[in-house]
Amino acid sequence: MNAPKMRPLIAALAGLVALLTALPALAEVKIQEVTTPKGIKAWLVEEHSIPFAALELRFKGGTSLDLPGKRGATYLMSGLLEEGAADLDARAFARAQESLAASFSYDVGDDALSVSARFLSENRDEAVELLRTSLMEPRFDQDAIDRVRAQVISGIMSDAKDPRDIAANAFTQMAYGEHPYATDGKGTVESVNALTRDDILAAHKGVFARDRLYIGAVGDITPEELSTLLDNLLGDLPETGAPFPGPADVSIDGGVTVVPFDTPQSVALFGQRGIERDDDDFFAAYVMNQILGAGGFESRLMTEVREKRGLTYGIYSYLNPKDWAAVYMGSVASSNDKVAEAIKLVKEEWTRLRDDGVTEKELEDAKTYLTGAYPLRFDGNGEIASILAGMQLQGLPIDYIATRNDKVEAVTLDDVNRVAKELLDPDHLHFVVVGKPDGLESTASN
Repeated sequence: MNAPKMRPLIAALAGLVALLTALPALAEVKIQEVTTPKGIKAWLVEEHSIPFAALELRFKGGTSLDLPGKRGATYLMSGLLEEGAADLDARAFARAQESLAASFSYDVGDDALSVSARFLSENRDEAVELLRTSLMEPRFDQDAIDRVRAQVISGIMSDAKDPRDIAANAFTQMAYGEHPYATDGKGTVESVNALTRDDILAAHKGVFARDRLYIGAVGDITPEELSTLLDNLLGDLPETGAPFPGPADVSIDGGVTVVPFDTPQSVALFGQRGIERDDDDFFAAYVMNQILGAGGFESRLMTEVREKRGLTYGIYSYLNPKDWAAVYMGSVASSNDKVAEAIKLVKEEWTRLRDDGVTEKELEDAKTYLTGAYPLRFDGNGEIASILAGMQLQGLPIDYIATRNDKVEAVTLDDVNRVAKELLDPDHLHFVVVGKPDGLESTASN
């Protein structure tokens, strides 16, 4: 939730590492699996050219672990992790982090809580011990709780005036029923105001456990050093945390939901059922979406809605496979008098691709872009560590980086066109429109 506090020295080193570790050949990312004496597993990429390392921890579950009636507890707890630990209050903790030229950041979403650490080799032991206290011995002082709670509530109130957030909340409430995904992980003003220190302690206990931990490490550290580091950092974690929520019962019917909002431009969020990340057809769907809506100015949606008719500055679609549900989403913003036409065009393009498929040239252009852009993600130790942890969280194999582009290249025209017919469902594509759209009103179905 909180932005990393990058100190000048570590920031400069991070930039240099990014330059030196940009990897045009993905096969050069040599991943080692490390298992510590206490049984903690991690993936490591050694890079000793700079005395600097990045560590990424992911704890599966995220805000979906909130207990009934305690919405926002995990989010608030994550914002308190750097607000004092052990014998250091919030100010002393910040000074200690700065003195070590270390950077810690904590973030949480629907499916995972992330901890990102960057530290110099010369200060590694001290930095990791400081990080350990924030994870294992957070203070959760009442003054810090009150201060961070006020920041969270301010953010919630700001989101309530943002058309995109309003649209997202309306869509998730419709799509996910009683599942935690149906409500904002930040909570509501009422739910956050009601949270106690005991609720925050319970949220901490629910998240930080061995049975949901995934680790990526990159930089100036050996497997033996990483093994010792991880046992010191995480060896005292309990074995299990809070139960996971289980699959969501996704329910999306075709139609339009209009949420009145006084603004000259309407925001439309649209979606239907999606495809799981581990589905055999995921890569075919991924390439298909590149053609339909993810390909920038080359995509069909951008061409038809912006380039030919000037109805929007931007439109896009994306596959959204969460841990417990998969949806296929998109977004467009247009003036109130144009948004109905934009929505009509989206449905037409959804239908046209399903019925007529894509061309060989579209397929080759999409694959060229996707395979060419992939290496650009590996532009620094921190980014690579994050990718390693994310791969494990998604259940991807250790050789995924080396084989990913081969999987894209293996997608055929028949694959894309078959998946388009099976996946694209314009009759169940639902649009949530926030604004004062001309010619649109809420409907049960289109």
